[in-house]
Amino acid sequence: MAVETLPEPSTRVTPTSRSGFGFLTSGPIITTATICLTIIVVLAIIAPWIVPHDPMLLKPAQRLKPASAEFLLGTDAYGRDVLSRILYGGRISLLIGLGSAIISIVVGLVIGLVSGFFKWVDAVMMRIMDGLMAIPAILLAIAVVSLSGASLLTVMIAITIPEIPRVARLVRSVVLSAREEPYVEAAISLGSSLPKIMWRHLMPNTIAPLIVQGTYVCAAAILTEAILSFLGAGISPEIPTWGNIMAEGRTYFQIKPSLIFWPGLMLSIAILSVNLIGDAARDALDPRLKRREGRK
Repeated sequence: MAVETLPEPSTRVTPTSRSGFGFLTSGPIITTATICLTIIVVLAIIAPWIVPHDPMLLKPAQRLKPASAEFLLGTDAYGRDVLSRILYGGRISLLIGLGSAIISIVVGLVIGLVSGFFKWVDAVMMRIMDGLMAIPAILLAIAVVSLSGASLLTVMIAITIPEIPRVARLVRSVVLSAREEPYVEAAISLGSSLPKIMWRHLMPNTIAPLIVQGTYVCAAAILTEAILSFLGAGISPEIPTWGNIMAEGRTYFQIKPSLIFWPGLMLSIAILSVNLIGDAARDALDPRLKRREGRK
């Protein structure tokens, strides 16, 4: 008996999603952003081994020196090497951004899961989140730092607190829609424990949006730290961060604008790169965008 073979489709079927971290090279702009962010992160990590001078060593005799072979970006008002301080400043700024993103995601995930699953908890917890969101993030961060003192941990917590309600509301919205799915109702009817339902059935639905939200929180935290430092409410001025470097350089802006230009450029590139990568992650992980892509 002859076996009929189905004709090949006239149009080639291509997968609509990329595996792994393929979205990091999904286009020339995203690829450039990935390369720039990778370079900044690598330079920050290896800063102790590549900086030409001690970033905290004061040399009053070398103050406000122009760029030269010894000081590639010149020196600041205290004779410290600007290049060394920028590289070291990236370590603190990126650490605050990454730490704030991780803390806000972990805390917001717990609050969102519990609020989305238990209505009586949701009624109370979301009102608290609404209250936190009503306070401007910068003012809340300044208040926390003023009460607790300016340290790395305090600044990180102060920046994280305003971001937790946004993450919690995102997770809550995902859980509210996922809990009505048949597989969740089946797990409840079979007597599965609540931790198992949340861990195995609800939390996986939040991973994709949390990855995207985490990139935005990271970028916002880096910018907020720079604003706090620029206003004098951030980490101690002698510790190099991009915000501290710009805050110290504003007094001498008319004499030496490069004191603000170079750290500001690094800050802008880092934030722009993280935001672009976040947009690419959203496009790659959002199933609605994938379906629209498949219809084209």
